[in-house]
Amino acid sequence: MTHRAVITGLGFITSIGNDRPTVTTNLRALRPGLARIEFMGNPDLPVKVAGTIKDFDVASPSWRDWRHPSGYNLPREILRSLPPHGLYALCATDQALVDAGLSPTDLTDGTTGLYGASAGSAFLLHHHLAQLHAVRGERGNPMGVVSSIAGTLNFNLAAHYHIRGAVGGFAAACASSSHALGCALDDIRLGRQTRMLVVGAEEANAESILPFAAMRALTSRDDPLTASRPFDRTRNGFVGAGGAVCLILEELGSARRRGAPIYAELVGWGQAADGHNVAVSHPEGTGLADAMQRALADAALGPADVDYVNAHATSTVAGDRSEALALGNVFTAAGAHPRISSTKGLTGHPLSLAGVMEAGFCALALREGFIPGNANLTDPDEACAGLDLPRTTLDDSPDVVLNNSSGFGGSNVCHVLRRLT
Repeated sequence: MTHRAVITGLGFITSIGNDRPTVTTNLRALRPGLARIEFMGNPDLPVKVAGTIKDFDVASPSWRDWRHPSGYNLPREILRSLPPHGLYALCATDQALVDAGLSPTDLTDGTTGLYGASAGSAFLLHHHLAQLHAVRGERGNPMGVVSSIAGTLNFNLAAHYHIRGAVGGFAAACASSSHALGCALDDIRLGRQTRMLVVGAEEANAESILPFAAMRALTSRDDPLTASRPFDRTRNGFVGAGGAVCLILEELGSARRRGAPIYAELVGWGQAADGHNVAVSHPEGTGLADAMQRALADAALGPADVDYVNAHATSTVAGDRSEALALGNVFTAAGAHPRISSTKGLTGHPLSLAGVMEAGFCALALREGFIPGNANLTDPDEACAGLDLPRTTLDDSPDVVLNNSSGFGGSNVCHVLRRLT
């Protein structure tokens, strides 16, 4: 692999902001984007908080009723086949293209690909199937399939931007967009593509979030400022969230020839499964430890080279403990003490979007020279002994950053990002 890959564009629609400057400010200030919410008009539900998307209204199953910020190119023919989170994704991708200095015509010659990650739209799927049942199968929405199933981001965005390079989707639950980013890196390093758009998106509605309550994975806390508490002894579940992020990965030579902005270099990645349980991480974090070690080996770096780790930690009891032990085995046991934080204390957990969103956060930290602290961490779990978990944002300039993700079935992914030298 002789080609190097750099991040040249970022677009954000998230609970902590709908553009790069706002997201950067809120990351630095540790200002959360969570809000009280009442799902299904039922005040008795134990789930009271979510990571909401401001300035958008996508509560209706009809795109004609949606509201969004001005300034985006959203033709009728694309809107009619989008799910709500597809609208977020389109806006985030438009942002990223402007950020990278790319025009739509730059994407159509076959050297640009697109990888997407989402769980699809359970909201629209339920709506379309209910309509189908109501008329006993005699008619249905012609856009019902492409607007709701997993892969909807790939279908819609690739068609809208006339992408002729590699296009595909990834389904690994909360590690999905991390797999997408890793495979995009390989495509560039192998010379298969010049640039890749990596897009993750999810909805923050009852259909996408409430099913996790039945798994006892969601917090019952009702204060949006403190509900998400990664690594804290008092954590009791994650806060569901939605949004979209587009990250543009580009071959270094191409980026330099264009004079493109460069946030960071993506220098390696690793993945490993737990082989343990369909839903719960290995209690000792063995799979995630393997993924981190493989990522470091891929980047030709060691534990002592890492300055900051953006942890996957979602604020669940079992998941955070597993990751803390994995971090201890990889770093503390080797005498290394990188700063570690989970930004989900601010954003909540946006499921398959998490990996690419947090890779974007890592790119901001590298370019802007800061390390986000751990929001709401007051009493670290005993499994965190030996880990450096800053409570406040540090004005330190990291050179090497790790980004962790974990999904159902023990699917673990780690990326290594580095300040370009």
